[in-house]
Amino acid sequence: MASSSSSLLHPSLSSLSPKRTVLYPTPSPKRSLSVTCTSSTFDPTPTNSPPPQPPPLRARAADENIRDEARRHRPTPNNFSARYVPFDAVAAGVSSPDESYSLDEIVYRSRSGGLLDVQHDMAALAKFDGAYWRRLFDSRVGHTTWPYGSGVWSKKEWVLPEIDDDDIVSAFEGNSNLFWAERFGKQFHGMNDLWVKHCGISHTGSFKDLGMTVLISQVNRLFKLQRPVVGVGCASTGDTSAALSAYCASAGIPSIVFLPANKISMAQLVQPIANGAFVLSIDTDFDGCMKLIREVTAELPIYLANSLNSLRLEGQKTAAIEILQQFDWEVPDWVIVPGGNLGNIYAFYKGFKMCQELGLVDRIPRLVCAQAANANPLYLHYKSGWKDFKAVTAQTTFASAIQIGDPVSIDRAVYALKNCDGIVEEATEEELMDAMAQADSTGMFICPHTGVALTALDKLRKSGVIGAGDRTVVVSTAHGLKFTQSKVDYHSKAIPDTACRFANPVTEVKAEYGAIMDVLQGFLKSKQSK
Repeated sequence: MASSSSSLLHPSLSSLSPKRTVLYPTPSPKRSLSVTCTSSTFDPTPTNSPPPQPPPLRARAADENIRDEARRHRPTPNNFSARYVPFDAVAAGVSSPDESYSLDEIVYRSRSGGLLDVQHDMAALAKFDGAYWRRLFDSRVGHTTWPYGSGVWSKKEWVLPEIDDDDIVSAFEGNSNLFWAERFGKQFHGMNDLWVKHCGISHTGSFKDLGMTVLISQVNRLFKLQRPVVGVGCASTGDTSAALSAYCASAGIPSIVFLPANKISMAQLVQPIANGAFVLSIDTDFDGCMKLIREVTAELPIYLANSLNSLRLEGQKTAAIEILQQFDWEVPDWVIVPGGNLGNIYAFYKGFKMCQELGLVDRIPRLVCAQAANANPLYLHYKSGWKDFKAVTAQTTFASAIQIGDPVSIDRAVYALKNCDGIVEEATEEELMDAMAQADSTGMFICPHTGVALTALDKLRKSGVIGAGDRTVVVSTAHGLKFTQSKVDYHSKAIPDTACRFANPVTEVKAEYGAIMDVLQGFLKSKQSK
């Protein structure tokens, strides 16, 4: 059964002093009720009579795990729900389209062949005001209460409201660092309010965990409902396969991965192998792998895990909500997101827009989608004034995870950018590698895709579009440790036709005191002269 939003506030209450008064709004009409509580086990559902005294707080039994504890405190059901609807209907502003599907159905496209979107019952969610949702989401941060310790599932009512907590497969993903890029912002961009959202500091090292926990949780539910599913499959440029294989392994579900041969890093390749996935290395690019996996999943009982499946975007949108939460619900001016298959730019828009529509904030930020120049179909579409979209043949890029020429979520991305006055920028290989090296020199350790986003920032700062005082968030989508070879090549100046202006090569020196002193004195003098 789904969870009651009003009865899941016990994590926040655990930190309150005895007899402290807290305000909880009722669902309808919107008003506040004063409740006196002394324990985190109290159910704060508003009533018109004094609440009963809660039972004494007890530690979890030695033979009880956090799932057992969650079952013992299982809340009363709520009326929140979600369903699949054609994305075209969402884009047209149709709130009740004729075509819709249960999330328990295995469906990826509408009857017309278009994308689907997960539509929530906004009227039911709106019975609770923005202050309620802010308080509820904030109350769950930093706790291990299942499943709300996850940055995704702490927003469960907005993600998969009807799934049972027992079906959720989570590594407590999310809650990633929002890093104040103090030195980088000041030194390279003249900015004091530049932030990097490190989504790559996650279970498998990329933002894909946010969506995969949702998709695999729903698949876990489908298994228990005995739907015709034997395993889960995806085409991947590396990060999706890592997340899929890890979450499937956690749930004991078979995973199948289609990878383009010789086009991903060894660190990315080894992740699905280590997690027991059935890995196929295919002599094609990502777009070719995507075409094949769609054909295969249409014939075999393999659940499709690519972002064609809109479930993943429900998890990814929580990163946007999390940014607002980390800014104490103040809205940044700009959010810059690397884009390849383009589901993430829409996910960020959706997360921000839900917060605005439900009263948590009064506006949304402007979004920038940053593409590698070697795989830039959205950029070309934007520069043409959004005229007829044309796919491209993606060329090799260090930002391999966004090396995609025919993005599945092109319609979603265009819709999001048009509705937030968004911008699309691009980065050449030299630009993105230089930006990555600059960021690393100030204490970060970012991936090439983040280098693409930082190049977009640089161009928009130089053109005056982004102001020096604008609060700006750059989304870092993966951990730099997945792309160490690109960094080695850069600092060794081993990249053809690239100056590697910020390279920091290793200095070789003899094992002699005098030789070492000479080198160190030269190094120190060079630093003193700056």
